[in-house]
Amino acid sequence: MNEQGLFPDVRIVLIETSHPGNIGAAARAMKNMGVTSLYLVNPSDFPSKQAVYRSVSAADVVENAIVVSNVDEALADCELIIGTSARDRRIPWPMLNPKSCAEKVVSEQVRGNKVAILFGRESRGLKNEELHKCHYHVNIPTGEAYSSLNLAMAVQVICYEILQASLQQVPGDDKVMGTDGRGSAGENWDMAFATAQDMEHLFEHLEKTLIEVDFHDPTNPRQLLTRLRRMFNRIRPDQMEVNILRGFLTAINNRVR
Repeated sequence: MNEQGLFPDVRIVLIETSHPGNIGAAARAMKNMGVTSLYLVNPSDFPSKQAVYRSVSAADVVENAIVVSNVDEALADCELIIGTSARDRRIPWPMLNPKSCAEKVVSEQVRGNKVAILFGRESRGLKNEELHKCHYHVNIPTGEAYSSLNLAMAVQVICYEILQASLQQVPGDDKVMGTDGRGSAGENWDMAFATAQDMEHLFEHLEKTLIEVDFHDPTNPRQLLTRLRRMFNRIRPDQMEVNILRGFLTAINNRVR
């Protein structure tokens, strides 16, 4: 296995991990399955000798981890974002199980797209605003008697399925196992997917415009922006489409002023 592992475009993002030992255990789980790109968002205690100790032979994953101060920094250049979620949400989001999640991740890597898989805090998981940044949520089924997985176990399950999905692909076959309206990975789309940073700029511009035209009241937001996020994340526009939408919004801004 090379230094980048089997999946150089797949990153595991751990958000505000409280125990450094969990970082090391997650790194070990990752490397077992060929995933080596680790991002840490505002960890409570890092760098840490305990993280290195718990990683055993995956110390390189821990030592090469990229530490950022917020979620947007970890996701900025990613085209696909998947968030782990243990419960149903008020507004349902496109859901995957671990196997279908893995198939989608592998298909994205074939296309050369960067993928981020988000794991939340040990005590309470991901916040709603973090989950709203995701194209899909993934839920790991468990027994009803005790449904709580520790962080490293959850990372292990997802990374195991990613490895299994990659092993099922026929060498030299660039067709993907999932579709999103753009056909197989072997069919070239004319533009790259919009990145997370592109989408955040679009959402900021859209919210500002909706306020300007009195369509959105920030003091009584209801679920408008959440539903719009869900819609655009489900569509997954490419970079040109985002530019067109922002040009349209700019024309509205100029007209209103």
